[in-house]
This record gives sequence, structure tokens and C-alpha cells, in this order.
Amino acid sequence: MRSHEIDYQILGSDLQMVEVELDPGETVIAEAGAMCYMENGIEFEAKMGDGSDANTGFFGKVLSAGKRVLAGESIFMTHFTNRGNGKKRVSFAAAYPGKIIPLDLSESGGSILCQSDAFLCAAMGTKVSIAFTKRLGAGFFGGDGFILQKLQGDGKAFVHSGGTIIKKEIVNDVVRIDTGCLVAFTEGLDYSIEKAGNLKTMFFGGEGIFLATIR
Repeated sequence: MRSHEIDYQILGSDLQMVEVELDPGETVIAEAGAMCYMENGIEFEAKMGDGSDANTGFFGKVLSAGKRVLAGESIFMTHFTNRGNGKKRVSFAAAYPGKIIPLDLSESGGSILCQSDAFLCAAMGTKVSIAFTKRLGAGFFGGDGFILQKLQGDGKAFVHSGGTIIKKEIVNDVVRIDTGCLVAFTEGLDYSIEKAGNLKTMFFGGEGIFLATIR
């Protein structure tokens, strides 16, 4: 399913929200409780699943909901649809201060992996699922646990994280990151953890025992 083509603007600095503009018939999906305000003409409904596959049966939806529970998210997602005449707006924000990062999935190979609580909202047609870390050490000590969120599609998606966001392109290189500071990465990168130096550095260096490694 091709994603709906939505327009948006991000408002604020440290307490950001994203305002999404919907044409008649367009839909945006969001985590439960993320909506701030919506204009008259927009209708919303809690559904079990992201709606990216209209042919998914009941048991498929239950399985998808079960995966969301494993990721620490609500069973339901909220679908906001413009049922009015003309363009209408709806806005979303996270429950804590931070930055909202817009992602164009068509420019990222159609897939992004992010920390389990990062997803905020996305254009209808985006598939929101989970992915398991491939390495046991990364699951135990990587800061994000064994389960990551996986966003797939060809449209716009929005993730949220606290702090200042920096985008890095990694080509034939290795970047070591504090295990709690990794927000999202493209699926082709290798994600693992390694020791933060020798024994003395690990315990007294102030950077923790392990670092996340992206290559």
C-alpha cells in the first residue's frame, strides 16, 4: 500500500509538536495519546494495527497487536482521517521534552529501525512493526533492549527523542555511541555493543561499561 502524501510543519523548540495537514480522505496514524489538537472535520478511531495491509485478517491483527505489547506500546493505534471539505490539520507531540525528527522512508531504503518508544505518527500506509536485535550483547546492554521498532513504507514518518538530535552518515566507518543516545538507524547498518575500554576505564571513566557500535 502506498503511503498517503501528507504535508507537515514542526512547531516549537524543546517542547516540539508536529502539525500534519490532511487533504480530504487522507489519514495519519499515531500512537495512542499523542494527539494535541485537531480541526473540525477530522474523525479519529482506535484500531488494532496500522492499516498498512487492508487484507490482514483478525488473527493477523491480533499478532500485530501482540508484537506492539512486546515493544511496550499500546495494543491500539489511532487513525485520524479528514472527512471534511478542504484541508484540515491535526497535531501530535510526545509526553516529554525533546525533538521530533521527520523521516522520508522512501529516501532511507523504505525501512528505519528506532528505539522502542520513538515512534510518534506517520502517513497512512506506513507499516509499524518490531525487530529483534541480532546480537545477545546488544539486547542486554545496548540501552534499547532486544526489541526495536521497525518503520516500513514510502511516505513520511515522525519519531521523537529527548535531547539534541544529530544525523550522521556512516560510510566505511565505525561510530561508538553512549547506549542511551541512539535514536534510529537504517536497516543496512550493523548494530552491536563493545566494552568501553579496559577494566579501570569501564568502572571509573564515567561513560558506562559498554558503548553501542554502528558500522
